[in-house]
Amino acid sequence: MTKIETLLTQVGTRTDEKTGAINTPIYLSTAYRHAGLGESTGYDYTRTKNPTRTVLEDEFAKLEFGDDCFACSSGMAAVHLVLSLFKSGDTILYPEDLYGGTYRLATQYETQYGIRAIFNDFSDFDVLEKQIMTEKPQALLIETPTNPLMQEIPIEKCAELAKKYDLLLIVDNTFLTPYYQRPIELGAHIVIHSGTKYIGGHNDVLAGLVVSKGAELGEKLFKQHNAIGMTLSPFDSWLLLRGLKTLHLRMKQHTLNAKEMVAFLENSPLVKDVLYAGLGGMVSFRLQSGAMIAPFLKNLQLIAFAESLGGVESFITYPTTQTHADIPEHIRIERGVDDALLRFSVGIEEAEDLLADLQQVFKTLENEVLIND
Repeated sequence: MTKIETLLTQVGTRTDEKTGAINTPIYLSTAYRHAGLGESTGYDYTRTKNPTRTVLEDEFAKLEFGDDCFACSSGMAAVHLVLSLFKSGDTILYPEDLYGGTYRLATQYETQYGIRAIFNDFSDFDVLEKQIMTEKPQALLIETPTNPLMQEIPIEKCAELAKKYDLLLIVDNTFLTPYYQRPIELGAHIVIHSGTKYIGGHNDVLAGLVVSKGAELGEKLFKQHNAIGMTLSPFDSWLLLRGLKTLHLRMKQHTLNAKEMVAFLENSPLVKDVLYAGLGGMVSFRLQSGAMIAPFLKNLQLIAFAESLGGVESFITYPTTQTHADIPEHIRIERGVDDALLRFSVGIEEAEDLLADLQQVFKTLENEVLIND
């Protein structure tokens, strides 16, 4: 079987038979000529189908071991596409630790459309099964690792429950990507990605991806994708194809760097705890107090204080005021997203330089503590 590293490198290289172009062409046309009534090239209108987007969708479906892929205009558009499968009276179970944008959309769907959102910590599967029996949901929608607490939810156990109770299992695989984790192989029915993050990899494209298993589910998603019009542009589709070619190299370096950052942070007296799943570039950590957050962020020099993740550059995000600001404060803190928590998207810079930046920030904080004492 061909290795995933090779599959990624070869993405889109054999799709233009007419010219033999190694790179997939960018088809900017929104309309396509018909030879006659009832005669079509397979492309009629670019919202429905575009040659560049088709290559991305076909290639990405293979990477995630799915049957169909739908490229969307953002990660949240991808979540919206999946939620559009449900109707009033349906129930979806989510983990308590969840990206703030997904929480916002889930609660909005509950208020506006009557699709119930129930949040569970997913740490006790006996409790989870009892909740499934009581609430009778139609789906489980999980992230693993979760955002931002990096909790690992076993997909296989979720898949067992989904099969037993005839539920859809939806997995957000943004943090680990198909390089490290392929949820459909483990029993998931739908995989979601914010393609803006590791798939694009360069902080220059906004995109989302939904991969599904099975013809019936694919047909439902296709109808919604086309009807709602949340499709990805040809140029952005091409950017994701380009990003995929180096995904394996980037993910390896993200992981190597992240492990070095974790080792450093775990030994700092100014850090209360460090949260890391062991793979990928996402790390969260708590400083000893929320009062340290502002000077910490202010004194970063190399690492950017920014609201995103998964790019080649290192970012640190403050969930309280950024990604999770829409979650009511008492719920956010109760679930562990407190005012001392930072989320670190470790980039692919030299680890030595990243460590030097953290060291100078902590040195500044230590000096401030001494002055205040």
